Amino acid sequence: MRKLLEFDNVSVEREGTMALRNVSFSINAGEHVAILGPNGGGKSTLLKTVTRECYPRFPYQSRVRIWGDEVWTLFELRATLGIVTNDLIATCTKPYSAMETVLSAFFGSIGIWPNHHVTPEMEAKAREVLEFFEVLHLADRLMTELSSGEARRVVFARALAHDPKALVLDEPTNSLDIRAQREVRDAMRKLARIGVTVIVVTHHLPDIIPEIERVIALKSGRIFLDGKKEDILTGSKMQELFATPVAVDHAHGFYQMNLAD
Repeated sequence: MRKLLEFDNVSVEREGTMALRNVSFSINAGEHVAILGPNGGGKSTLLKTVTRECYPRFPYQSRVRIWGDEVWTLFELRATLGIVTNDLIATCTKPYSAMETVLSAFFGSIGIWPNHHVTPEMEAKAREVLEFFEVLHLADRLMTELSSGEARRVVFARALAHDPKALVLDEPTNSLDIRAQREVRDAMRKLARIGVTVIVVTHHLPDIIPEIERVIALKSGRIFLDGKKEDILTGSKMQELFATPVAVDHAHGFYQMNLAD
């Protein structure tokens, strides 16, 4: 099976600290995966290594591949692997309409500028992805006027404009209220059901939607656990991962973690 993402013996140093230590794993095309761990465990560094904001400490001893390639441009990455981070969501929350925000994906900008030529095909695609995430009725509303959940779905739509084969979602429900969390998780499930590979980077168990079957757990910059969701998401293993007493509940395909008495 073709590999979507491969890390082979990757170590990354940030501000004098080894944020990733000899990390090796691969994710197949079509495989929905959660990358789970506490703050400071290495999740953000792993993501920044994919986006080339960070590089391996020992480049001749390690490999990072996307679809089998070790070298790629930002535009190539957008066309194959959409990445939605909280930094991107904050950047997109500007006084531009939802439609403009999605259209700007074709130009690598935020908002449409006078030198940008928007084609009818681009407009049709923008309407299609906004409708997919059930926010087409908000197309003319400014991003600054939308709720957090609505804005997040618009940014999901922006990432889908290039028809990527996979989406990486970083802490997708961070700072959202209960209703918005449900809306975003429903959107994630729709993506998985149409065949887009979903990789969720999170410390929040309810973000691990039922369609995700594999969990890779990071702790102190290392792979701590990697396996089937039902084998990883247990009270004893989560207690060790997060270094605090917890209880894990499971219902309707979702997992929930609470502090244990």
